[in-house]
Amino acid sequence: MQKLFPGNLYHLSDKNTFISWKCKSCQPSPFLDVNGVEGDQMFPYAEGVATRLIANIDYSDSKGNQFKILAFNHSVHDEDGLQTGRFSGGLLGVAKFAKNDNVWEMRSFQPAVAAFGAFARCPTPKLVEIGEDQYAFTLIHANGGAGGAYEGYLYLIAGFGGKYQPILEVNNYQLTNSSFIAWSGSYKVVNENPKKHFRDIIITTKGTYNIKARGEDEFDVAFPEEIATMAKTKKAFDFEIERRYSFKGKFYKMIDKPIVKFSNVK
Repeated sequence: MQKLFPGNLYHLSDKNTFISWKCKSCQPSPFLDVNGVEGDQMFPYAEGVATRLIANIDYSDSKGNQFKILAFNHSVHDEDGLQTGRFSGGLLGVAKFAKNDNVWEMRSFQPAVAAFGAFARCPTPKLVEIGEDQYAFTLIHANGGAGGAYEGYLYLIAGFGGKYQPILEVNNYQLTNSSFIAWSGSYKVVNENPKKHFRDIIITTKGTYNIKARGEDEFDVAFPEEIATMAKTKKAFDFEIERRYSFKGKFYKMIDKPIVKFSNVK
């Protein structure tokens, strides 16, 4: 990590460990923050960069080749190690290594992919196999206003077109911090057709709704369109929404109509 980002290593309290660095020879480039932050955001930051290791992922392919992915979180340097800004994501960086005999060789290095999460903290990426010896990783981006609900999106990050980039964005994947409605999602890669790469992905979202608690919550939320009508006519229910996504050109897109099931309707 210190070879990739030469700088000063800090060990602060509460396991707050990071490298503070500046690159005078680097040409700053704009990056995407999925929060939709306005204005030009350039990396490396002019004020300096604090870089933290957020994932160390080991895996092997079907031929026994061993790989390692290091994922990093970049935020603006702060001497106290703070990460602030509710609607500023943590900028994700990735380095991939392959084992050759007893030596790990770096195969790719992308310091800045895109920014996700809140308070300059990128969620931890999780490895997923989306094709035959084709690996990517998912992360759940969640954010929301002070005291209000946190809405979660599922992103799939994969190597495509010579770089790591988001190739799937799923809204209404997660909702927390609401007293009257909540939902959470899960994903499954479909392995039932001849696709060798970029296989279809099924997203299942399960949740509950209770109108009694709704009057006690000062914050409202935007309902998934699949349950909006039911919420207008019923007092309480559980729901399940299944959506299927297929890779089309450069991005995953939803195909067919969502399958919706209701239970415990009152």
